[in-house]
Amino acid sequence: MIRDTETLTLLLDTISRFVREKLVPMEAHVAETDQIPDAIQQDMKELGLFGMSIPEIYGGMGLTMEEEVMAGFEVSKTSPAFRSLFATNNGIGAQGIVIDGTEAQKQYYLPKIATGEIIGSFALTEPDSGSDAASLRTTAVKDGDFYVINGTKRYITNAPEAGIFTVMARTDKERKGAGGISAFIVEKGTPGLSLGNIDKKMGQKGAHTCDVIFENVRIPAANLIGGVEGVGFKTAMKVLDKGRLNIAAASTGAAERILSDALRYARERKQFGKPIGEFQLIQAMLADSHADIYAARCMVIDAARKRDEGRDVGTEAACAKMFASEMCGRVADRAVQIFGGAGYLAEYGIERFYRDVRLFRIYEGTTQIQQLVIARNLLREGGQ
Repeated sequence: MIRDTETLTLLLDTISRFVREKLVPMEAHVAETDQIPDAIQQDMKELGLFGMSIPEIYGGMGLTMEEEVMAGFEVSKTSPAFRSLFATNNGIGAQGIVIDGTEAQKQYYLPKIATGEIIGSFALTEPDSGSDAASLRTTAVKDGDFYVINGTKRYITNAPEAGIFTVMARTDKERKGAGGISAFIVEKGTPGLSLGNIDKKMGQKGAHTCDVIFENVRIPAANLIGGVEGVGFKTAMKVLDKGRLNIAAASTGAAERILSDALRYARERKQFGKPIGEFQLIQAMLADSHADIYAARCMVIDAARKRDEGRDVGTEAACAKMFASEMCGRVADRAVQIFGGAGYLAEYGIERFYRDVRLFRIYEGTTQIQQLVIARNLLREGGQ
């Protein structure tokens, strides 16, 4: 650990208590209303959750990647919607500025992001450009000291609440693929920027996504991240490496919560005169889930430590995201099976988790995209 263990333990205990005492009791309310109460949002801000990975010099906690995923394990032991609101600031919503932003951009935006005054959002995906991000069509045309952006982004997390958007747009129409893409900071309220209707999703009620539409949106050239054209795709990939580790941590924490609920039910529910946890086939599902979670947790921490060492963790991040998100789906499926008929009922909450965690296998790169990333990296490295 880079930070002293006493401080880290205090932070993790504080987050764990907040999750148990404040967030878990609000799960059903958020699922029913599709809104996170303002009071809960304010509590999150006061705990510093919006700035966990923002450097301390800009008002954040400055957690290392290892510390961040450990916090992620605790935060994710409740409905994913809570984490989604502030984790986007720590991950894809702000990391483009943290990693590649100019000093002026960092000084202006990061302190506001760290306090939650501004919620960041990452606008990469488009109606015809998702996994093939290099084919995006949104354009940014230089016009004196400004850029004019046109295009539509889709499935953008936190877009309805966002104060700024990290927008990937093509600045060089002649260069096909990744080379002509640049990254920009676009503020909410900029003329020409509008939002579509909030998407109605299978799960994760309280975490909002929608289209973000740019119609001749004119922004200062100073909002080009890093001040350099043509490196936006590289910025996006760096951001996604970190984001994938965060999703892997979230998958692991959610699986731990789901298994905890399944264990409690297995101890309490009786059939044939004894708790169902005494039946070997139930025990097998519990054991498989625990082993899956243990493996995922080890992968996430190992990849996080390597990133803290300054190593390229593109392969490890993809492995962790792929395994942990698939693992979480298996654990949720087993939990529904252990609960039996009760697992299919809304009042027990397991069916909600079953729907909520399904998204982990899709966003920030589907399982199939992670497979391609891993295989291509292996082939590029000569199979070493």
